[in-house]
Amino acid sequence: MGEWTPELVEWVRACALGAGFDAAGVAAVSDDLRDGERFADWVDAGRAGEMEYLKRRDDEGVLLRSGVRVAMGWARSVVVCAINYNGDGPRSIEDAPSGTGWIARYAWSGRAAEDGMLLPSDYHDELLGRLRRVESALLERFGCETRCYVDTGPIVERAVAAKAGIGWIGKNTCVLNQRLGSWLLLAVIVTSVPVAEGASLEVAADRCGSCTRCIDACPTEALVAPHEMDASRCIAYLTIEKKGAIAEEFRESMGRQVFGCDICQDVCPWNRRAPVAVKQGMKTRRELVNPALEWLAEMDSAAFRRWFEGSPLERTRKKRLHRNVAIAMGNSGDAKFLPVLEAWQGGEDEVLAESARWAAGRIRKKDECGESDV
Repeated sequence: MGEWTPELVEWVRACALGAGFDAAGVAAVSDDLRDGERFADWVDAGRAGEMEYLKRRDDEGVLLRSGVRVAMGWARSVVVCAINYNGDGPRSIEDAPSGTGWIARYAWSGRAAEDGMLLPSDYHDELLGRLRRVESALLERFGCETRCYVDTGPIVERAVAAKAGIGWIGKNTCVLNQRLGSWLLLAVIVTSVPVAEGASLEVAADRCGSCTRCIDACPTEALVAPHEMDASRCIAYLTIEKKGAIAEEFRESMGRQVFGCDICQDVCPWNRRAPVAVKQGMKTRRELVNPALEWLAEMDSAAFRRWFEGSPLERTRKKRLHRNVAIAMGNSGDAKFLPVLEAWQGGEDEVLAESARWAAGRIRKKDECGESDV
């Protein structure tokens, strides 16, 4: 079957680049328990919030994501591939038109149709298609056992990405690459190919230094320490994963974020010169950059499907998106949103109704106090 040597790592890296990835590497699967213990401590501290998939355990009670070989005893290495998703558009921290929201950069992606129109695309599908090409090359060369994952497997991708030399884990817990920045989506192939004894695989040095801009900029203080995030406080978690009502303590800090959050990456100095993604399937859908809150609020189920079916926003569903829009409207302080907020208060969705009441109250309070829009 063979073993991984530096020469073969270069070969698989070339395969990955040929398949449309921007970086690739190989990490050995070890029996070192430290990463698993850190992950277990993180879950036990409640920092995974309601993300139950991170809490799944085997029959012996061991967290599946605490180590690759917990779920796949045959695993000996992981091929890690990364693609740049830095869409062509402004940063979330830049001035934006009044009454607009923010959709996370990775969700802007679209794939060109025959008429040139950009249709919604989902990075899971875009990366998996490319990953299968790399897997085919591996199977032909090694005849090994493999499993492909894009955010779906029992593996902590960023941990193996760091060991594979893709980059280092920044203080914002994102993988940082010196050339590409942190606008990276990861895909992995778990393999049964061992790493040759004594083989030196590339590992990136941590270049965050004394910088704490990401920690200082996080509105909800989700970055509780360098390299440590409480996901239950993260705006990305709150707007995408969190079901039901969002705790009031976080609503004002959410600002105009309606799907995900890019703040900790937008302030990172390593992203100043990050290249713009130009690959098919990763083009920027301009309508999703600083979208008008009124436009999002007016969407019925049919319109939501038309704009977001097959995109990451499909996951959050219309009612959660509208919950987030209501909060963003409240944070805008703009009285023009009161009619739609009042209409939502009379609807059947209790979570949306309560969020709209909070938002309307916030707008009226600002108006009474004579405060300007935020």
